[in-house]
Amino acid sequence: MTKTLIRTLAAAGLILSSAAFANAPAGNYKIDAAHSVAYFEVGHMNGISRFMGRFNDISGDLVVGAPEASKIKVDVKTDSVDTRHDGLDKHLKSPDFFNAVQFPTMSFTSTGVTLNNAGEGSVTGNLNLHGVTKPVTFKLKYIGSGPGMKGETRAGYVATSTIKRSDFGMSYGLNKAATDEVELRINIEAIKQ
Repeated sequence: MTKTLIRTLAAAGLILSSAAFANAPAGNYKIDAAHSVAYFEVGHMNGISRFMGRFNDISGDLVVGAPEASKIKVDVKTDSVDTRHDGLDKHLKSPDFFNAVQFPTMSFTSTGVTLNNAGEGSVTGNLNLHGVTKPVTFKLKYIGSGPGMKGETRAGYVATSTIKRSDFGMSYGLNKAATDEVELRINIEAIKQ
């Protein structure tokens, strides 16, 4: 009986320790703009190839804790779109696409976060893009956490999803210049406050 009890306690300890390492230390975090980025990937010319761009200006906050207390808020400046091609960047900022003057920020605000013991789960919430707000679910993966160069606690996550740009009123060149489906990826590194 003693051996069985020891094995049971050891297994429980292993489960608890894996749960503890499956997420960052609890608390409030601020997104580190220098080490975070939002990417998009779309099919080019009706999907004959894949094309990727990024947004260089990202900010936001995370609350890490119990699932009911965890939150993610991300803001992205549409004027920061970067495809490594000045002419395309200018077109993407125009009213044909992001309309960066009228809609300078796209944002995501979570309504629910789940992560399992392996650090994988989802985050549901509302995506506001091009003046339209729709519910979106991202796959969420915890990458890791640890001390930064100055001893501060840092944590990393990756969120991925696929949306239809037409759902957000962006229909220019639909299925000619670019596909309707757009893959989104947000790499977040955040600093505990």
